[in-house]
Parts: sequence; structure tokens; C-alpha cells
Amino acid sequence: MEVALNTGESLKLNDAVFNVDFNAPLVHQVVQAYISNGHDGTKAQKSRSDVRGGGAKPWRQKGSGRARAGTRNSPIWRGGGVTFATKPTVTWQKVNRKMYRGAMRCILSELMRQKRITITESFDIDQPKTRLLQQTLQELQLQNPTLVLNQPSANILKAAANLKNISLENSSNVNPPLLVGAEQLLIDVESIRALEARLV
Repeated sequence: MEVALNTGESLKLNDAVFNVDFNAPLVHQVVQAYISNGHDGTKAQKSRSDVRGGGAKPWRQKGSGRARAGTRNSPIWRGGGVTFATKPTVTWQKVNRKMYRGAMRCILSELMRQKRITITESFDIDQPKTRLLQQTLQELQLQNPTLVLNQPSANILKAAANLKNISLENSSNVNPPLLVGAEQLLIDVESIRALEARLV
């Protein structure tokens, strides 16, 4: 397939990457795996066996008039353990190469069909000014875009650092959750070729 660049020239894209039917279950599975694998799983609470102390019986069983108690670590006591304490868990989901490539191709093809990808020969600004970068993006009619540049210049890096709604990524860091969450993509030709080489 051929697409028009912002300069008016045309660029031929690989149909195996940018013209694939959308497979929603595959994309969902891969994105959820990426999100799950990004969790540390370090949340933990102390059960009654983890709380310090509590070895001695607080008071005798009978005769004090108070409720019987065997340990200060009981969950019903202040400072006691948690009844069903959460422990660190590892929920690693494997994503093999075929699934990863298939999901990436599906997402890129769908973004292309929805006309949410703008391809440019190169993207740079004359000065490291945030306002200048915003003006350039407005001229391209892009709002809150994700910039995918193979080798972003120092001016782009500095100007984009102050913009919260603009994400700047290298082509090697593009992954399914990043593409799914992108409202619009501005991508240079070098990154297009790098993605094609990676996904074919």
C-alpha cells in the first residue's frame, strides 16, 4: 500500500505490517500481558504469624472478667495481624515472538485505517523551544501525539520535555500498550522501515 507523506510525496508500505485484519482477542491478550508483567507484585501485609511478639497469653483464661485471649497478634486486636494478608505474587505471562509481532501488525494496521498515523520524511525544529514544537504540531493538525523518531535531535528532546501530553519514543521502544494508548502517531520514515524489518 502507498501513503502520502506530509511533504506530498508517497511512500510504499509493506502490506504484511500495515494492512492486516484486526484481531481483537490477540491484541487484548498481549496488551494485558505487557501491563501485568510491568507490575512488581511486591504488595504485602503481615498476618498474625508475621507480627512481632504475642508469644505469651495476655491474661489468664478465667476469672478476670475480660474476654478470653491467647495472643496479642490476633486480627481483632489493635496492632494485630491481618486476617487474610496479601503476599508478594508473581503473575508473569509469556508473550512469544509470533504473538507479539501479530499484535503489533494488527494495531499498526488499525491505526492506519483510522488515519491516526502521520508519516514524515524527517521531523526537527530550528531551536529547542517548546512553543515552536507546539506550533509545528498544530500546523500538522496533531493534538497530543506520540512522536516515534529513530534519532530525535537535541532540539526535539529538549522542547518535548516540558509537554505532558506529548510522548517521545524511539522506534526500538514501541510496544503494543504504547500504540493502543496513542491518540495520534507522528512517525518518521526511518522508524517505519525499522518497524517493518522488526515485524516481517
